[in-house]
Amino acid sequence: MKTPANHLLFDIGSTYFKVCENGHIDHHFRNFNIPIHDDLHAKCGKLIARHAPEEIAICSSANGGLSTLIVGISQSFSLKYATNIAYNSGINIIDTVLYRDIERAPIPGGVIDVVILSGGIDGVGGVFDDRLIAFLEQFTYQNIVHVGSADEAEFLQERIPRIVLLGNILTDKLKMSEATLSTYLTDLYQSDIMGKEEIKELYDITANQIFSTPYIVNRSLGRIGEHFDVVDPFVLIDIGGATTDIHYSRDLVKDRLVTEGGYDRLVFKKLGVYKSRESLVYTARNNEFVYELLGHLGVTEDILDERSDAATRVLMGLAIFLVLYKVSRHHADYVELGLENLNALVFTGGITKVLSAKEVEQVVEFFYHKILRFHQTPRVVIDTEYAIWTYDMNKETP
Repeated sequence: MKTPANHLLFDIGSTYFKVCENGHIDHHFRNFNIPIHDDLHAKCGKLIARHAPEEIAICSSANGGLSTLIVGISQSFSLKYATNIAYNSGINIIDTVLYRDIERAPIPGGVIDVVILSGGIDGVGGVFDDRLIAFLEQFTYQNIVHVGSADEAEFLQERIPRIVLLGNILTDKLKMSEATLSTYLTDLYQSDIMGKEEIKELYDITANQIFSTPYIVNRSLGRIGEHFDVVDPFVLIDIGGATTDIHYSRDLVKDRLVTEGGYDRLVFKKLGVYKSRESLVYTARNNEFVYELLGHLGVTEDILDERSDAATRVLMGLAIFLVLYKVSRHHADYVELGLENLNALVFTGGITKVLSAKEVEQVVEFFYHKILRFHQTPRVVIDTEYAIWTYDMNKETP
């Protein structure tokens, strides 16, 4: 089947959805009192009626990303490698547990989407014992996967029947083998999107596979140069209602473990400006530089307690700062990017309809001057049409 370049595109987000027909993009706030399927028909019924199901393509970020907890036996290898692969697969890491400290590890709240167990090269047994089982019994998780020594398979299958056993991410030469875990996590994210009943209903209007929006945006990065004056290395920040995603050239990774070229992404599940507002405010209040940034923006911390358009603008600025901070050398828990080497910072998502280029540049300049101690800043590019998500979907594909 050949997908026409002028088909009808939908991007279903956590707070609103976008529709693109023949290059024209509209935005509609979602009505949470009715299913997404009904909301689309209510707002775009005439558009849908003009297209055959084969001409309609849909992506969605309505699930807000997946959460994971990682258990490993060493900081230098198993935890480091598993963490790197999870971040590069767009998974939100809730916590990491060093196995020797598992009996003192905090018990996660809520439901964890996937637990990753890692440690030991093949041929080494006795890595895990009943302490692991006791720990896992104290919280709820949806999936669990083992990517450590193959010699642990019998013990883990006997004690955790629903565990998924994959190839070891640690080779016998202590190098990283990321392919199997990366594919598993990417497929799990896709399955989570597809598993949502509201998303399943959308197959009533499309004959094409529904993809996750971060996956579609990431596939579009190689085409950005066709639309903007942007060359590698660059970073794209997508600020939405539930999450803030950052897409980056792998060449920017300081401790580059993933071996393939191209682009990767991180998903910050608690840095959205609508559905994750409270988490964003909490994170901001606990950052030592945020109050100085608020002063730089000409507001006080009282703005964080407000529910207003002005407060939303400030929160978007804080989301920019916090994401950059979390991938800089000042925040070792995340992948460290060489932000001093950037040619451009590209912004897309809801931010493009709220903040001006000057407001974005104000935050970027504060970060580079205050945190990185750089006087020069990368070029700021705003996707004012909020169109990057359409670049890959809108091309003709076999």
